[in-house]
Amino acid sequence: MTVWLAIGLTAAGCYLLKLVGLLVPAGALERPLVQRLAALLPVALLAALTAQQTFSTDSALVVDARAAGLAAAALALVLRAPFLVVVAAAVAVTAGVRALGG
Repeated sequence: MTVWLAIGLTAAGCYLLKLVGLLVPAGALERPLVQRLAALLPVALLAALTAQQTFSTDSALVVDARAAGLAAAALALVLRAPFLVVVAAAVAVTAGVRALGG
């Protein structure tokens, strides 16, 4: 019963959040500050998620093979490599470091 209650509350919350988004006046969304924040917010959230997934295990801060893979991906991005090359570099470096015992 508790699971169904949680599902129902989550569904209602999602519906209300979407409804609030539809009720925001168009003039408020056309402000330069709002547009700038809307453009930067996904980048900030993705960076935070990447950092959290790379440098944490349970509740501990760790630096392991994932950090080396992230560094390889960052280097590939700086060199303007295509996306698949960036991903392949991160995978290869992470696998290599793990194979070497890191």
